[in-house]
Amino acid sequence: MFGKIRAWSQRHPMVVDALWLMPLIGLCVMTATSYTAPVLAPLGLAGYLALSTALLVPLFWRGSHPRVVFAIVSLISFFQWLAAVDAFPANAAVLVALYSVATRCPFRWALAAGLVAELGVFLALVHWDSVTFSMFFGCTVFTLTIWLTGLYANTRRRYLEGLEERAARAERERDQQARMAAAAERARIARELHDVVAHNVSVIIVQADGAGYAIDSDPEQARRAVRAISKTGRQALAEMRRMVGVLREDGSGAADYTPQPGLAQLEELVRGSGLPVDLRVTGVPQELPEGEQLAIYRLVQEALTNTLKHGGPGARALVEMEYGMHELVVRVTDDGRGAAAPRSPDGHGLLGMRERVSMYGGAVQAAPRPGGGFEVLARLPVAA
Repeated sequence: MFGKIRAWSQRHPMVVDALWLMPLIGLCVMTATSYTAPVLAPLGLAGYLALSTALLVPLFWRGSHPRVVFAIVSLISFFQWLAAVDAFPANAAVLVALYSVATRCPFRWALAAGLVAELGVFLALVHWDSVTFSMFFGCTVFTLTIWLTGLYANTRRRYLEGLEERAARAERERDQQARMAAAAERARIARELHDVVAHNVSVIIVQADGAGYAIDSDPEQARRAVRAISKTGRQALAEMRRMVGVLREDGSGAADYTPQPGLAQLEELVRGSGLPVDLRVTGVPQELPEGEQLAIYRLVQEALTNTLKHGGPGARALVEMEYGMHELVVRVTDDGRGAAAPRSPDGHGLLGMRERVSMYGGAVQAAPRPGGGFEVLARLPVAA
């Protein structure tokens, strides 16, 4: 409820200022006859009302122009003092304007307004016949209280504005972090889709071409190629289902607990790559984290896919894994076309390799070999 009231007051500042002035306006109207008594007869009722109006009307703009309003009200009160007219309720407009300056302006303007208001108190008391120090002290304390209250309101308002600004900045940063996380997740999903689809579809295409050439001359070879196509397609479909299952938000259906591929599936990957590949492992194999095993698996998969796509007919590949004391070296080489192979303008395989390996503190080098062919070399640190 208070939040709605505050929001409404911010949308209608003039109405709020008018409501705050209603008690002072009512007091001026009710005391009009008292302050136009014979003792103040030279002012008259009309003069009293005109002077009160001149003092009160500028207060309606004190929210947008507090310094100007304070200057106008102070000058009117000063001319009133020069005309030897005693203070009356409408002169409280000076204190109202002082509060507005202290609330909405920097400290130097609030200090200047406070000094001017204190001078006005002194000048107003000079006209009185029996002025005592206690009276002056009481008026000074009253003025100072209004001034300090305005300063406190100013400090609190700035503090709340700072909190709102920080909250808005935090929301913007949160949204930005969410967008960055979403972009990173999209990149990861695109990388996974590329690794799964590109490799398996490339194998299917090669096997299908081989089956098409051998279907008349060597039916048995064609049948083996078709079985390889079936097996590769099922494997690709299983991996796609696993990825789609991760992306589901409702969590319905049976959970898929099939582990991600790792080094144990590397030999199977080599056999089903669709081209002649040799696998060599040297050194003492060490236990690696599942994420690092997946990175190595995807690296070999992508390298063999590139050989299949760009190596040309009859290309052979060699996958070497060398376990050292401090690092694991993975090398995939082929004897294909190498530098002469056409480059794919929309390929993301090499970038995906580097991103995966860099997550585990490794590095990847991929370049054509001087004697022909292509080489992918990755170095990953391992525990001692």
